[in-house]
Amino acid sequence: MESARRRVMLLIPSASYRAPDFMEAAGRLGIEVVVGSDRRHPLEDLHPGRQVGLDFVDVEVGTSQIEAFADEFPLDTIVAVDDGGALLAAAASRRLELPHNPLAAVEATRNKSLLRRTLAGAGLASPRFWDVSVSADPAEVARQIEFPVVLKPLALSGSRGVIRADDAEGFREAFERLKRILREPANAHECGPLAGRILVEGYIPGIEVSVEGLLDDGRLQVLAIFDKPDPLEGPFFEETIYVTPSRLAPDVQELVAETTARAATALGLRDGPVHAELRLNGDGAFPIDIAARSIGGLCSRTLHFGAGMSLEEIILRHAIGADLTSVSRESQAAGVMMIPIPAAGTLRAVHGIADAESVPLVESVTISIHPGGEVVPLPEGSEYLGFIMARGDSPQEVERALRAAHAKLHFEIG
Repeated sequence: MESARRRVMLLIPSASYRAPDFMEAAGRLGIEVVVGSDRRHPLEDLHPGRQVGLDFVDVEVGTSQIEAFADEFPLDTIVAVDDGGALLAAAASRRLELPHNPLAAVEATRNKSLLRRTLAGAGLASPRFWDVSVSADPAEVARQIEFPVVLKPLALSGSRGVIRADDAEGFREAFERLKRILREPANAHECGPLAGRILVEGYIPGIEVSVEGLLDDGRLQVLAIFDKPDPLEGPFFEETIYVTPSRLAPDVQELVAETTARAATALGLRDGPVHAELRLNGDGAFPIDIAARSIGGLCSRTLHFGAGMSLEEIILRHAIGADLTSVSRESQAAGVMMIPIPAAGTLRAVHGIADAESVPLVESVTISIHPGGEVVPLPEGSEYLGFIMARGDSPQEVERALRAAHAKLHFEIG
């Protein structure tokens, strides 16, 4: 096979849901995989050339580690599976002279303040925004801004720490809460120096969509547009249902695709997967976030392409330069519900899984937190309870099936 001798390093954070799907896709393609993780595997020495522990936060250290590894086990390409490895993948690929996005472009996707400045500077629809030190007086900041606003950490993903404030008192409470989140050791380590800043931006009303795309030499191919039928109005922004194909009018979908392409160009992204979030209202399409990686969680399982390809297989084929003659999505509608966490505590039990799986059109119900595990809702939390997958003839049927299956589940949280 064309790809049989290719060696690909997958940068997979230990907390990622994506490892099995990428490994399965690599197996179908006959790719030799090296797993680079943010934690050293205890059996790493027994499998030389197959896995390696790396520093994902200190990119210079991580790049040197990859360079030393590649001296002994040459690599053909490096693919970041999640946000945590995107910057390291770009830096190490540049060092090894492998295909990569410009480092500055990826840096902009990993710093929400820089992202906002870049997109606004390129003329894309953008809210007013303020970059504020965590040591600032929130009462003083509140006097200088216009409400409502959304407060965001600069480097956390998955809506962690994102809080809406509608007035000065709400702003003070949100500011102090976000400061506490950023002081948590794991979050402070993940954010690095960006843990000292908070982005405040004007709240954008409207509906929200998600775009999954693939860049090839700067040209964007849209693979899917997901509708988010549940309103995301705050005070926290927990995403629940994604359904594709979009029910938006064709001209609106064209605007979404065009805006995503403009955003990628403005940032300087040129190669590989792109995941974007946009808000739509009467004033246009507002890019909320754009990342140099594919969709997170288990959501990619909703996407099936020509010849039975998965999203992970498309990404790996592109990475190794293999044939991609058909990347059209299958005609069936599909959707996923990221099961929200209703309360903080310890998960005691989950009831109704069999009943939920028996709902027509539902393909699977996956509970990703085991009984006895801690559950933490947003804005502090970083995990979902699990995922419900459904597939059917129309987006409306799929959405109904997801809601019906969720209604069958009951979670005991102590």
